[in-house]
Amino acid sequence: MAVGTAIDDTLSHFSYEVREGRRASVAAMNRWAEAVLDRQLEDADVVLEAPVRTTQLEAISNVLQAFRKTEIMGLARPRSRLILINEEVGVYAQPDYWDGRDRFFEMKSYLAVPPPPDVELQMRLFQLAFAGFHSFLACFDRHATPVTTTIVELPPLPASGSAEILRTALRVGREVGLPKVLEYVDAPTMRYTVPA
Repeated sequence: MAVGTAIDDTLSHFSYEVREGRRASVAAMNRWAEAVLDRQLEDADVVLEAPVRTTQLEAISNVLQAFRKTEIMGLARPRSRLILINEEVGVYAQPDYWDGRDRFFEMKSYLAVPPPPDVELQMRLFQLAFAGFHSFLACFDRHATPVTTTIVELPPLPASGSAEILRTALRVGREVGLPKVLEYVDAPTMRYTVPA
């Protein structure tokens, strides 16, 4: 988790820097990622042996460099959206990056193609929250040498699939969800209704 957080935080920060017209150097990205990794490990009270730490930092750096070469670098993180099902269960959806028009990207630092069930559900919920957008799964496999980059577009969610995803989210929300006071939710809301 610490490695994933270091990658995510660094890419988010430097994508913002690029959007603002500032340069994202390899050295600066690596320093930032190392600092985030160290904070995460300290917070978790985990100490890595020197060779393991070096291996993890190299894997992080390789993912960062692979990401820099893609069209995703410099894109923004969209504002979270709320999927409200039957006015009862809310699910927040926020993919990692979007172009603000018609594409969003969810990033994984491992190969998730074909998507495992949890990633598939996540992507389908994003498609419901960002209806009409093209959805892309961007995998930067840090376990491969060199890092492999795989960006695939997921097919649109068919109407029959939407109902199934919404029923799954409704069931899970009823089982483990917490009640929310909608008056305090400040997010674009996508309302859906599914039969009981």
